[in-house]
Amino acid sequence: MKPSFLPRQVKYILNSYLIALLFFFLFRLAIVPLNAEAFSKIADEEGGWSLILKAFVMGFRFDTVICCYILALPLLLLLLSYFLKVKSVVFYKIVHYFLIVLFSICFLISAIDVPYFDFFFNRFTVQGLAWMDNPAFVFKMIFQDPIYLVGCAGLIAILVIYIYLMKRNFRKWITPILNSDSELHPKKQLILHSVVFVLLAGLTFFGIRGRFEHKSPIRVGTAYFSNNPLINQMGLNPNFTFIKSIEERSKLAKKQLNLMDKNEAQEFVRQEFERMKSDTIASREVILGTKTNVVVVMMESMGSCYVGHFNNEKLTPNLDKLISQSVSYENVYTAGIHTYNGVYSTLFGQPAIMDKHTMHYTVIPEMKGGLPTVLKENGYSTYYFTTHDDQFDNIGGFLSANGVEKVVSVHDYPSSEVKSTLGVPDHVMFDKIIDELNNRKSENPFFVSVLTGSNHTPYVIPENISLKTKSKDIKERIIEYSDWAIGQFIEKAKQTDWFENTLFVFIADHGAYKGISPYEIALTYHHTPFIFYAPNRLTPKKDDSLGLQIDTPAMIYSYLGIKNEETLGIDFDIHPRRYAFFSADDKLGVLDNEYFYIWNRNGQEYLYKYKTQDKTNYIDSLREKANEMKKYGFAMLMN
Repeated sequence: MKPSFLPRQVKYILNSYLIALLFFFLFRLAIVPLNAEAFSKIADEEGGWSLILKAFVMGFRFDTVICCYILALPLLLLLLSYFLKVKSVVFYKIVHYFLIVLFSICFLISAIDVPYFDFFFNRFTVQGLAWMDNPAFVFKMIFQDPIYLVGCAGLIAILVIYIYLMKRNFRKWITPILNSDSELHPKKQLILHSVVFVLLAGLTFFGIRGRFEHKSPIRVGTAYFSNNPLINQMGLNPNFTFIKSIEERSKLAKKQLNLMDKNEAQEFVRQEFERMKSDTIASREVILGTKTNVVVVMMESMGSCYVGHFNNEKLTPNLDKLISQSVSYENVYTAGIHTYNGVYSTLFGQPAIMDKHTMHYTVIPEMKGGLPTVLKENGYSTYYFTTHDDQFDNIGGFLSANGVEKVVSVHDYPSSEVKSTLGVPDHVMFDKIIDELNNRKSENPFFVSVLTGSNHTPYVIPENISLKTKSKDIKERIIEYSDWAIGQFIEKAKQTDWFENTLFVFIADHGAYKGISPYEIALTYHHTPFIFYAPNRLTPKKDDSLGLQIDTPAMIYSYLGIKNEETLGIDFDIHPRRYAFFSADDKLGVLDNEYFYIWNRNGQEYLYKYKTQDKTNYIDSLREKANEMKKYGFAMLMN
């Protein structure tokens, strides 16, 4: 038999590599139809197809990094087996199943990344495991959503095909080694194969580094080769971003957030608040007083991108009507991109600290200045209503430790009303609120905080309701339903004896990745309605002052006439902010009415003129402006 240029062990490793690359390519390809509009627009631009091709080439590089990490140990073991003439079936099976298990885990992460990227416009990171503190909740949510079920079926099919191909690979290249009487290696062949193994080992080392430059291995930032954020993220492998985020979290866990000198940050913020207060542009027209009831509705994922008032869509007639009858703050931004960010920042006036889960504590901190505590001190009865399990994200415990006297969750509804892991539909929760407030014995004013849930997968459109949805897309239908439920709530509240003495505040917990984002942070995920509704006491108007979700407590205190300065919020319509700032996990965004500054932990910085959708990065030509915005964002997060 003519000696082979490549040992069978090498052929097995190379085929394992090619099979893994194929599946990584398929997972990357799955992102394209989910962003079809964006890719179509890119393809129509000059050089667009070249950008898309470069993204897939970059993806090949990152996929190779992951493959080489996994293949390095099996390559070493198979090298030893070649020279030691190993014939053990157990030995080769261990190597084989080692590869299958590790690559299957990688494919699982890649499968999770597809909907994760579609939802957050970020590749998968350790932040995605935040929900795993509630595994039963997560698995119920997956198995109750047909889209996720299809994805699970697809993943199972991929794993079956992968295992089948690897089985064939084993039979073709390893089984002959086991069946041969002996592996004689002529001197010339031994030398040749030794050279092959050395070269392959060298290529594996460089594959792990991802680049030949000696100063630095491949990094997340390597993928950012264009001014299009979708193209940049397409090249990343979610297993790579997941591993790097674990490394970063491990480092950050050992120290406090350290974006700048702490004393400098505190002094900057002190001076900034003095400036805002000195720049007072008006006085509060109406002070409602501390006998006024307050209801704060945090609307799940109901960013401005879904509200007709902001985008001319016809999905939210009730919210549109509400805005026309309210004081509507049109230029307000949420603190983060997760529900726990929204609850934490809305109720306690503190920012989202990058990718830190601000409500996961063994010892829950006392949140001075938070709405439940301050209003309770002013004689209010305090409630929190949600559609699902209040312990999800540790919200129920956190709120109970910080001034909320009664938490109403999924356990307080009839089991027949529970439709999914998200609990009861929104309108059932709103009806519960009406009943609870109508039957209360106390004469004290009340503060009610509400977190809706229907506008989140698994989407459930309740039956036997008066709403007739117009849309065909389930995401748009659920927006219609969520809006309808709010409308029903207001109409029923109007029939109560407490309505005229109540201030209703509506804000999103966060927005959504909708349409095409020209920037690394999707502004649709942060721009939120901010509605103050008390029709008999507040004159409707639109206000374009720059505001933040963390300003919610300060704004409510201002309307009630309460003096409190213990949050990082301010009544921004009276004391104007220079900038809005917010986090999207590992990214920080800062904007004013012209510029949008973005910084991430990998060191990239961007400065855009976002009002005109300008994709030019002005970071170098407007460095002084960028540094000013960066310092503002850093200082605010450090306090």
